[in-house]
Amino acid sequence: MSRDFSLGTVEVALSPLERFEEFVQSRGKRRSAQRTAIVEQVFSRHDHFDADDLLEQLREVAGGRAVSRATVYRTLNELVESGLLREMDLKGRKVYEHDYGYPQHDHLHCQRCGKLIEFSSDEIKQIREAVGREHQFRVLGHQLIINGICSECSRTKRRTRPLDLI
Repeated sequence: MSRDFSLGTVEVALSPLERFEEFVQSRGKRRSAQRTAIVEQVFSRHDHFDADDLLEQLREVAGGRAVSRATVYRTLNELVESGLLREMDLKGRKVYEHDYGYPQHDHLHCQRCGKLIEFSSDEIKQIREAVGREHQFRVLGHQLIINGICSECSRTKRRTRPLDLI
């Protein structure tokens, strides 16, 4: 039996930049070129990233013009607070992904190489809703990260004994 674990699509009324600008204005802050560059870079492609990855990408596309580390961290926090990004803690490393315009989904996390594999499961959603009903709890969402070893890392023989290193 084949199951479809692919992610669907979600229609949104505003672009991520428009939504972020609304959020910033609602907080009494002003739009800045650095914030705009960060939002545009984050939403130019879909991948999981950390602050250092984003800083490196910004330096590459900006032709050496640096966006400050503090501005990147501050803007990432604002993007999470605004609902545009989701933050995950993977073994002490904060990793970000798109949340706005992206369907609810879960992850498989390889403990060796750090790869994240996204999937969606109706069964997990049904369990989540049933547990919520049982406890009279209004479920707003969930975050599930299944840790393990990916197929590529499973094929790679890992040296575990000191004698193997001689």
